Amino acid sequence: MCIRKDILATLTYFNLFDYPLRKREIFIFLSHTDELHAFENALDFLVEESVIFRVNEFYCLHNNYSLSERRNKGNEKAIQMLKKANKAAAIISRFPYVRGVAVSGSLSKNFADDNADVDFFIITATDRLWIARTFLHAFKKLTFLFNMQHYFCMNYFIDEAAPEIIEKNIYTATEIATLLPLQGMEVFEKFYLANSWTKNYLPNNYMRISTAKQINGNRVKYFIEKLFNNRFGSMLDSYFMKITDKRWTAKTIRQKRNTRGLVMGLQASKHYSKPDPANFQFKLLQHYENDLADIFYKYEHSSKLTNEFL
Repeated sequence: MCIRKDILATLTYFNLFDYPLRKREIFIFLSHTDELHAFENALDFLVEESVIFRVNEFYCLHNNYSLSERRNKGNEKAIQMLKKANKAAAIISRFPYVRGVAVSGSLSKNFADDNADVDFFIITATDRLWIARTFLHAFKKLTFLFNMQHYFCMNYFIDEAAPEIIEKNIYTATEIATLLPLQGMEVFEKFYLANSWTKNYLPNNYMRISTAKQINGNRVKYFIEKLFNNRFGSMLDSYFMKITDKRWTAKTIRQKRNTRGLVMGLQASKHYSKPDPANFQFKLLQHYENDLADIFYKYEHSSKLTNEFL
């Protein structure tokens, strides 16, 4: 693919989130490996021809200064929220069977708006995901009493037995590459190794394992894990999975929506608990493909750029 198309594809993806990028960020999220000099020339050309726009230090598809202001404001707020996320992750890591905790979502990309939550991606011990999840969500109910529920949004769980993410696309690759591990350095090393396929989508990116601390054990965690490391624990884990799946299925049938206006849906198995991709991920990817087709068509047929793209 032409480098210029590669740049347009990257900006189109982040435009879905109204998120302009710095030059270095564009390069990191390119879908192909290109020489830096060639990339910079292509970027300058697109700006000179008003195909894309430079707004202060950021590049975007629209000449809109409010995008730059929004990003700067969101980056500043993210700094404060990440401090609270670190404390929350330390608390989460002390729960039974939790082996790794990472910040995901917009905050992992150093952005937070006025309605931002702290989303966590959690890795648990093998075949004890649902016990861990149940303990954590029982704890979250207590956070409502102190209006701290927004700092404990535990949306995505996997266990050590199945660290590879099933859906493989630009969305999941970006989410994996931008995860911010805070607890569980060793388990995230294995996680990234299992998801090396992301390099097919983001060959210039790198994983931030160094941000994670080692999880230290505690007596309560050790005691509870010892209590459930048996056949009864396996049965209890399966029971929690079944009742949780049943409750979420009922929510989906009722078309119940979360605070972001999305239909609530959960995909549950022995080794993962995650938001149903059909409710957001797949729709976003379709939106991206449509936008990308429109942008490529527009610029491939413009009088100035036709020869450059062909």
